[in-house]
Amino acid sequence: MKALIVYESMFGNTGKVARAVAAGLAETMAVEVHEVSTAPAQVADLADLIVVGGPTHAFSLSRPSTRADAIAKGAMQASSDIGIREWLMQLDRRPHSTPLAAFDTRSERVRRLPGSAAHKAAKLARHHGFRVAGVESFYVSDIAGPLLPDELERATAWGRQLAAELSAAAPSTSERS
Repeated sequence: MKALIVYESMFGNTGKVARAVAAGLAETMAVEVHEVSTAPAQVADLADLIVVGGPTHAFSLSRPSTRADAIAKGAMQASSDIGIREWLMQLDRRPHSTPLAAFDTRSERVRRLPGSAAHKAAKLARHHGFRVAGVESFYVSDIAGPLLPDELERATAWGRQLAAELSAAAPSTSERS
């Protein structure tokens, strides 16, 4: 089995979470990780699981204007041109057999407020024909971070959980014969 992780990171925190999720998945499957600007434009048959992640901006996925604002505030690892929203929007709109999971990073100060990049990504994925396999948020102490203690361990555990759920849902060898 193989997983494809596509992430957007402004201050580096979402990238760290993506690599931690990849570590959990990699215990039982091959994993390919891409920053969104280098992600493949077509994902059909590339992986058994797709995981997308991005920072929560204004209670949703980033937009060019919010990415430009983050860059103005010191974000060093970002492109204002493409984010997870744009990447998902360019995917084929048709039923996909590959499940998709979504995660985000968000400030602990808005933990209880509605709206998150992960939930918006899941909604876009459903509109493009994907079955959503999971949604998770990971928390930073402030806009630029750092991640709260134990968030990377929680991300690795979430990756393990996604892999276990995918394995459990996969047809056994005898069922494929």
